[in-house]
Amino acid sequence: MSLNISVKQQAKNAWVISLTGSLNTETAPAFGERLQPLLNNPGGTLALDMAGLEYISSAGLREVFKAQKAQKAVNGKLVFMGLQPQIRKVFEIVNALPSMRIFSSLQEMDDYLDSMQKQVTHPGDPND
Repeated sequence: MSLNISVKQQAKNAWVISLTGSLNTETAPAFGERLQPLLNNPGGTLALDMAGLEYISSAGLREVFKAQKAQKAVNGKLVFMGLQPQIRKVFEIVNALPSMRIFSSLQEMDDYLDSMQKQVTHPGDPND
């Protein structure tokens, strides 16, 4: 099965990467290449929308973890949303979920990003 990758800029420093299909040995290199230009953006957030992802292999996990490491190096975030049960199970098996931020929807992610940005622009404001 193939992998369709759609990238949409959500805010100045945030992108949603929607994945549909299978992230495996054949498709992982293209996924890594597609993410590369987005990774070295200090403080940026990448959201992987996995609602359409049906399968992930160890090669796919490797690319996800490489992206997570790259984001951490520039104080950025890699977050997840819409994990199918079988994809969530894979992340649980490798004990990755507790360290990852997962959202149920784009709206929940937008609310979180809005809150994080307000903490930076209005530090200490109790209304944020």
